[in-house]
Amino acid sequence: MLIVGAGFSGLGAAVRLRQAGRHDFVVLERADDVGGTWRDNDYPGAACDVPSHLYSLSFAPNPRWSRSFSPQPEIRQYLRDLVARYDLTPHLRLGHDLLEARWDEATARWRVRTGQGSFTGRVLVLGTGPLSAPKLPAIDGLDDFAGTTFHSARWRHDHDLTGRRVAVIGTGASAIQFVPRIAGTVQRLTVFQRTPPWIIPRNDRPISGLEQWLYQHLPPARLAVRAGIYTARETLAVGMTLQPPLLDAVAALARGHLRRQVPDPALRDRLRPDYRIGCKRILLSDDFYPALARDNVELVTDSIDRIEPDAVRTADGRRHPVDTIVFGTGFEATRPPIAAAVTGRDGVRLADAWADGMSAYRGSTVAGFPNLFLLIGPNTGLGHTSMIYIIESQLNYLVTALSKMDQHGVAAMEVDAGAQHAYNEALQRRLGSTVWNTGGCASWYLDANGRNTTLWPSFTWRFRRLTRNFDPRGYHLRTEQEVAARCTPQTPVR
Repeated sequence: MLIVGAGFSGLGAAVRLRQAGRHDFVVLERADDVGGTWRDNDYPGAACDVPSHLYSLSFAPNPRWSRSFSPQPEIRQYLRDLVARYDLTPHLRLGHDLLEARWDEATARWRVRTGQGSFTGRVLVLGTGPLSAPKLPAIDGLDDFAGTTFHSARWRHDHDLTGRRVAVIGTGASAIQFVPRIAGTVQRLTVFQRTPPWIIPRNDRPISGLEQWLYQHLPPARLAVRAGIYTARETLAVGMTLQPPLLDAVAALARGHLRRQVPDPALRDRLRPDYRIGCKRILLSDDFYPALARDNVELVTDSIDRIEPDAVRTADGRRHPVDTIVFGTGFEATRPPIAAAVTGRDGVRLADAWADGMSAYRGSTVAGFPNLFLLIGPNTGLGHTSMIYIIESQLNYLVTALSKMDQHGVAAMEVDAGAQHAYNEALQRRLGSTVWNTGGCASWYLDANGRNTTLWPSFTWRFRRLTRNFDPRGYHLRTEQEVAARCTPQTPVR
């Protein structure tokens, strides 16, 4: 088996496979270390916006988080510790950037080529995640800029910002964390905002030594805290997916937070969102608003017209002199670049299959791509709670699918195109009334066609129930004998 990516998804899959007694797999990672998103996003102030006790694998708990919202170095270390804890080093292939993955119909195997070698496996698991390819805006003149530019997910730690004139483009989840950290060191910070986010208090705090001792020596205490956080977070799903007006109480909290932290009414007006809360991801911060009020910080809400060699020019004709530009502009979530490297049955690339928008069955399998499993695939994202819960649910689906294949001598399994279509049509109907689709904003949740191909439109426990066990109904299954005889796919099991 071939697993691509060594972040939460890929390492989680490796741990589950080891726990299931499976050892014939490799994890292909393009970088020289594990960690995925939490390796790449090491910008100043990087931290999780989901409470720590809900942001670890339930089958590999960490009772010693130091804060209620874990900082990036601690999460990255947790993932490194998984490698040692479960003896994953023999399975890791670091520095192996995926160049091509191609399905071989004759042998029912995936043939993968990386920058350091080739591999063959019965099953291919893509654990690269939706937040792995930074997205840069198409702004005229960017190539002519004479200074330094970088994305927050590729932070230039060798570029000292002290005393510099810095532009930050974007005010999303990353920017609200690093802006307060750099505001006190730069000479001038100009923050370009397209749409103001809804922000509520973070209320981060240290976790005491006594609490850590209890969580380590009395696991029921840790489980109770985790269950409480999970339940509280799930209540947000009611407002986001069923009754958006129920989020009005959260909006009131956010408005009060803005009012208390930004005394200047003119600045406050520019920071007040005009769309329903929850339409974009609700952000948590106690220091972003105060950072914008500093004397050396300016918030610019006019649209950017072009980049000049030493400045950013906005639509009002004003030049904003800068020598460094930091992009906090998110990721290619609806058009993952890795899809161009994956070729399925009949020579069809995954990128071409998704030309009109991403689509998968239960977020995990795609018609035309036998024995391919996606982790955090289309419509598995969340706007209210921890993605770890979704990852674990998909790992259940993967592990039980492998067991079914072994038990019944299945060499190749492929979801029926009709079953996938029906599943996604039902998803889109449910998404139609959610706050993400009706809240009046343009977010990265929606693709170029305005279709929500990223989020799960219900409670996470429903997704867990849907993926608890692999159900072969709706799949084409071929045995080793049928593959050897080069038979056509069988009728879907009903």
